[in-house]
Formats: sequence, structure tokens, C-alpha cells
Amino acid sequence: MPAKTLIIGAGGVGNVVAFKCAMNAETFGEITLASRTKARCDAIARNVREKTGITIQTDRVDADRTEEVIALIRKTGADIVINVALPYQDLTIMDACVATGTDYLDTANYEHPDTAKFEYKEQWARDDAFRKAGIMGLLGSGFDPGVTNVFVAYALKHYFDTIKTVDILDCNAGDHGYPFATNFNPEINIREVNSKGRYWEKGEWIETEPMEIRMVWDYPEVGPKDSYLLYHEEEESLVKNIPGLERIRFWMTFGESYLTHLKVLDNVGLTRIDPIEVDGCEVIPLHVLKALLPDPASLGPRTRGKTNIGVVVHGLKGGKEKTIYIYQVKDHQECYAEVLSQGVSYTTGVPAMIGAKLMLEKRWYEEGVHNMEEFDPDPFMEELNHQGLPWQVMELENPEARKTE
Repeated sequence: MPAKTLIIGAGGVGNVVAFKCAMNAETFGEITLASRTKARCDAIARNVREKTGITIQTDRVDADRTEEVIALIRKTGADIVINVALPYQDLTIMDACVATGTDYLDTANYEHPDTAKFEYKEQWARDDAFRKAGIMGLLGSGFDPGVTNVFVAYALKHYFDTIKTVDILDCNAGDHGYPFATNFNPEINIREVNSKGRYWEKGEWIETEPMEIRMVWDYPEVGPKDSYLLYHEEEESLVKNIPGLERIRFWMTFGESYLTHLKVLDNVGLTRIDPIEVDGCEVIPLHVLKALLPDPASLGPRTRGKTNIGVVVHGLKGGKEKTIYIYQVKDHQECYAEVLSQGVSYTTGVPAMIGAKLMLEKRWYEEGVHNMEEFDPDPFMEELNHQGLPWQVMELENPEARKTE
């Protein structure tokens, strides 16, 4: 029997997942793409058909409503649900998968709509329910989180006896030509950037103010870029699953124009997530800003430049200290030529497809709720090379030499 795959979410990442699943139709079988706005699904399905010759089905679902998701899973007979909707909807979709006995995958951990905080606690709490249902849930199968977790697991398997420190480095050097726009959902992006930074060191979490800590890192094929310390969810799972880890930090690049615009928007209150009243109507300022900004899915044709995302891992091998840098570089226009998407969506969507592929093929499969680093990294790393995200390993004799300031 061919597999049946349900993709929920028709934004930029959903577009990539639909394309890449169609390109691997021998694994994914009958594919259905669903979202709150069916017209977006229909448009993606037309493009997939034109470029790949594969027909995918479309449907409508409100992923905030568990019963609607349950009904759609039963209607499609899905063997796996790939959740690339908003992270607010992780729990409703997970609960629908438990109710129907369907495997689950997402790319970002749960975030409550009313609180700019993201953590795995509520998803990990569903581990027993997934085990009792006899199904698997794979969390964070994007790039970061996702590929970065696998890079760390690969480093531990092949290069180290013990890992002491990890620095995750995320650089988007793409230029879309707009004064201000975000490369993924504006609401999620701005909430993430405005949250306090956090990193793990010597057994405790240390909190920083947003953008308080900066370094300049020389990214291969991109060059030196300002990189700021943020908190990111893969830190939480890697601290849990990598024994002996002494420190982990996450860095992301931002240009001066982006930061200046964001500061002004913060100052005038347009990034607030609490409701306000305007002319007798209740609105959330960040939702208004989101409606005014370009749709990230529309940025593909106009974005030039490259992404570079990787990990710098330091530890011990045979009693000697060493440092390696595993990274992946992707050109935005190459992504658009293949799947009509810019690179940020591509680098998230391809790993989502790979994780689901390994689950369907039972190369990665264990009942319960799991993070990426819990599985053998080699099959995933091999698929990255085959599916459009080839990676590099660089041994760093002097890591400080890549810091230019």
C-alpha cells in the first residue's frame, strides 16, 4: 500500500515541503496539502503539478480545532502528519495524531499565542500518550532546530568522545530589496527576536537582554557578519540529550537596517502582542504589522545571496581537545529555481521532508515523542547531500581566528 501523507500549512515552508514530498513520491505516496486558506494550497498544488508532474490533493482545515484535524486525518487516511502550520497549533495537531494513531512531525516547538515564550515542556509531556497510541512524534525537524541538532549528533558520533561546547551560527545574507521584511512568519520572527537571550553554561541558564551580546563571525562563502546571541529551542533539547555539555549558545545575523526598523516599531508599540482598542475594535498591534509586511512566501523571486547555518563544536577526542565547524551554504536563487521559494523556507522545508521520509521508511522510528539528536545522524546527513542541502566539515585549529572583532 502506498503511503498517505498530510501536510498542514501552506506558507513558504509548506510550499517547499509539498514540492520536496512530490519529488520523493515513491516514499510519500498520496499527498494532501491543507491549511485554513484552501486557495493557497490550490496555488501550490498547481505549481507542483507544472514543475514535477505530480498531483497533490488539497483541503481546508482550521488547525486550532483538534476535531477538524482529526476529521481531516481520517478523511485522507494519513500515515503521517507533517505540521508546518504555526507553532501555536502544535498541541492541537499532536492531540489529533494521538486520537487517530498517526505519526507526527513538526519544525518548531510549541509557543502560546499570548506569551512570547517557546519550550518543549508541553510537547514532551505527550510522550506517554504517543507511546500508548503506538505512534512517533518527531520535534523540530527544520534546520535550526533540526539539522543543527543532527550536526551535533554527527560530531559526537564521528569526531568526539565528549562534547564540551556548542555554538550554533545562523546567517542569512540574502537581500530581498525591501526596507524591512522577514524571511519567515513576521509574527513568529519578531516575537523570537524581541525575547530575552538565554544560553546554558556550567549547569545553569543565563539570561541576557535582547541583542545584548554581539560578535562578528566570518561565515564561509558569505564573509564577516554581525551575529547576536538569542535563545533558540534546540539548546533546550541538546542540553538534555548531549551528556557532558558545558555550554551552548545560539547566534543569528542581523543587519543595521533590520535592527533600526525593529527598534522604531518597538518604540511605537507595533510589536506588542497584547490587544488594544482602536475605533471600537480590538486589535493586536503585531497582527496589524504582520498584515502590512510582505508575505515571506512572496520573497523568492527577488531574494539574492546565500544562507550559511552551522555548528561549531569543541570537545575531546582521545584525551585531546579539538574544534570542528559543520555548516551548510545555500543560494536563494537556486532554491527559487527548484521550488519557487527563497532559501530560508527551503532550508526549513527540506529537513522536514527528510525527517518524514526517514520515519515512513522506518529508518528513524521509535514510539513516543523525540528530538532529532536522539537518532543515528548518518541517514539524515546522507539525505541532506541527496536532497539539496550539501554540508561541509572544517577543522578549526584556532576558532578565534574566525571572529573578526
